Amino acid sequence: MDEDGYFWFVGRADDVIISAGYRIGPFEVESALLEHPAVLESAVVASPHPERGAIVKAFVRLRPGVVPSEQLVRELQEHVKRTTAPYKYPREIEFVEDLPKTVSGKIRRVELRQREWERKGYRSSSS
Repeated sequence: MDEDGYFWFVGRADDVIISAGYRIGPFEVESALLEHPAVLESAVVASPHPERGAIVKAFVRLRPGVVPSEQLVRELQEHVKRTTAPYKYPREIEFVEDLPKTVSGKIRRVELRQREWERKGYRSSSS
């Protein structure tokens, strides 16, 4: 609480995605994805983009029995647009079997972000 009696939410600054001038918190996008019945788990990171600087990329674990498809990608993107704001939707979605985690079970976004930047031939934004 500050001197005026306000509480402030403080997240990790290195998790914030800046895309075309918009500041996008990964938690809001992840929460929207988790509301979709096909999604078991998700992690959202910045992925480098030549015009926007970065775009929102989601790594998604699907519930058992759900088959990944381009149609599901579009459905998840539309769901996030409706749930949050249109500029926050993940422009890229990668379906994964597992997500890297710490020993306490927290998703290691930094690892996903580093892999993503290196995969696209950039130096990681967090290194």
